[in-house]
Amino acid sequence: MTDWYHCIDLPDGTVTPGAFDLRPSTEVVPLPARLDGLRCLDVGTWDGFWAFEMERRGAAEVVAIDIEDPERWDWPPRERLRERRGGLAVLADRKPPGAGFAAAAQALGSSARRVDRSIYDLDPDVDGRFDVVFVGSLLLHLRDPVGALDRVRGVCSGHAVIADTVEAVPSLLRPNTPTARLEGAERPWWWLPNRAGLHQMIRSAGFEILEATGLYYVPTGPGHATTRARDLPRRLLSAGGREEIVTALRGVPHTAVRARPLG
Repeated sequence: MTDWYHCIDLPDGTVTPGAFDLRPSTEVVPLPARLDGLRCLDVGTWDGFWAFEMERRGAAEVVAIDIEDPERWDWPPRERLRERRGGLAVLADRKPPGAGFAAAAQALGSSARRVDRSIYDLDPDVDGRFDVVFVGSLLLHLRDPVGALDRVRGVCSGHAVIADTVEAVPSLLRPNTPTARLEGAERPWWWLPNRAGLHQMIRSAGFEILEATGLYYVPTGPGHATTRARDLPRRLLSAGGREEIVTALRGVPHTAVRARPLG
């Protein structure tokens, strides 16, 4: 199977050839070390790395949600039009959404349950409530990240752990000023905040931040497209290009928080 998103350790000693290697992040992200007896939700699970990690930490039940149909993804319209001309169909042909999760779950003997559901549709009357909700590397793909986090708050009865992509340079230059750069054109991303901007989004959605990391970097895996060295100098001319250089040199900049819902 090709086109893995996550690098996942399998029992036979192999590692799935994912585009991103989240394994080092388990030492940084403020997810409780033990989740024994807890009901947990993984939002935007894709291949299921964090769902399986929560199960490994003892969760009694893990529900993992993502959207099966690429046409329902909350991508910018311009990017959607471009992908329709050769991207979304090719992606679906290479590895149907959910196939990686199913293959990894079978290999791991996992009982995590994957549900075709959007973060925007979370509803306590339908989904119940969860002791721990994990949202990983998803908000940048959403038109309304604050509204999405508000839906998360509605089903969270304990803690939410939110780990997402942020821009490294503005995080370092303006650490106390919330900012976000609107992409929404050539990439399947909407808002790219700095660290303070992500914190502001989370607080705006009705959470109290209890614990926060600094910047950390998610390494790219064997399935990630590489940037040619000769392309790097010209990318210094744009904010997006500078962030691509950071990714090429160090990995994708992230930050993470553990928060509790207010009210």
